[in-house]
Amino acid sequence: MKLNLKRLIGTKEFYRTVLAIAIPIMVQSGITQFVSLLDNVMVGSIGTEQLNGVAIANQLVFVFNLCIFGGLSGASIFGAQFNGKKDIDGMRHVMRFKLYFVIATSIIGIVVLSVWSSPLIRLFLHEGGKDIDPALTLSYGLDYLKLTLIGLIPYAIAQCYASSFKEAGETVIPMIGSGAAVIVNLVLNYILIFGKLGLPAMGVKGAAIATIISRFVELLIMVIWAHTHTRRFEFFHKLYASFRVPKELTWDIIKKGTPLMANELLWSLGMTTLTQRYSTRGLAAVAAINISSTVSNLFNVVFMAIGSSIGIIVGNLLGAKKFEEAKETDRKIIAMSVMGCLCFGGLLAACSGLIPNLYNTTAEVKAIASALLLISAAMMPFNAFTHACYFTLRSGGQTKITMLFDSCYVWLICIPVAVVLSKYTNMPIVPLFAICSGTELIKCIIGYLFVKSGKWVKNIVK
Repeated sequence: MKLNLKRLIGTKEFYRTVLAIAIPIMVQSGITQFVSLLDNVMVGSIGTEQLNGVAIANQLVFVFNLCIFGGLSGASIFGAQFNGKKDIDGMRHVMRFKLYFVIATSIIGIVVLSVWSSPLIRLFLHEGGKDIDPALTLSYGLDYLKLTLIGLIPYAIAQCYASSFKEAGETVIPMIGSGAAVIVNLVLNYILIFGKLGLPAMGVKGAAIATIISRFVELLIMVIWAHTHTRRFEFFHKLYASFRVPKELTWDIIKKGTPLMANELLWSLGMTTLTQRYSTRGLAAVAAINISSTVSNLFNVVFMAIGSSIGIIVGNLLGAKKFEEAKETDRKIIAMSVMGCLCFGGLLAACSGLIPNLYNTTAEVKAIASALLLISAAMMPFNAFTHACYFTLRSGGQTKITMLFDSCYVWLICIPVAVVLSKYTNMPIVPLFAICSGTELIKCIIGYLFVKSGKWVKNIVK
């Protein structure tokens, strides 16, 4: 037992190294999620229809965001290993590839969400819940979504820069850019939603405009910093002097990156499908799920940030061919993530009965949201473990296995369970959510076996 514990516990220097990368990501994500929670409360204070409309629209944008994340993730595997190898040209080529990808994906996303906005939102509108109007929910959702599309391209390009900074081990600059953006978003939300400083109250349209402006602020900070600090980040120097990406590297990124992009697309569609299944229990369930997910995401920043640090630290070690150190480091970071989420899960459980009272919504919605938060708190350590396994497999370029482990699991296990229970039973939303969330326990076993196999321990930039 003592030997096993030693294998899971690192030195002070180890935790300093991990936290130096994880804390800025944690702060960045924490600020974003906290402001998202405040935005949620502000929109929710106008009415439940507005809350639901914005939540459904954001669920659709969430699919786009994860497509961007997936595509960048595939390229970032190479960026992190090129950084470990000190290959500046390689990092520069990866950055160019990412720019091509996000611009093309943004154009496709804007077209899809513009043309099919109404039928997509209608998928989530089901009768149920007292005094909640589906027609008004649709109207508010369309108002918010159509404006938000303007911010997709600046958001996507900003993520290119942020991911390249992180591959180079720099997580503070993305934190500053994201932090500034969310503060701008928060202030403008207050002014535009409620009509302060002599401006008219714009409601959900004001929330959308605030989001658009914040996207441009984040992009501006990233671009200015990158191109004024090229001595430190050499790969940004002469980035646009050429738009060439070597064919061999392009093909390698596509081979490794396509499964990751497909994974994120399928996973986000899977999460959206689960939300749609939950919505069959009525609009009160939609509002409660929105509150629960927004609050849970704030607490989830711990394992999200530590997972990202696995991709950076372990990826760099693999790029430097330090394979045994990579395995040892990965094992200790996973243990650190799980233990941290035991603490944060307990904190979320303690707050679960209080947070829903911040919303101006019905007693029914508050009661459901409180129960869902308790379930999310109980599952947090298990989510931390599977998330860390995901980044471990990804760091070594095992993108096909990553896809099987992540999105395929959702579609083969989680969604069939949700469809059967929601369609063929009258099970209320709380036990339905609990059973679907509980499928994560099986995924923990699969993740453990994948990581233990050691097949992810590879250098892919030879």
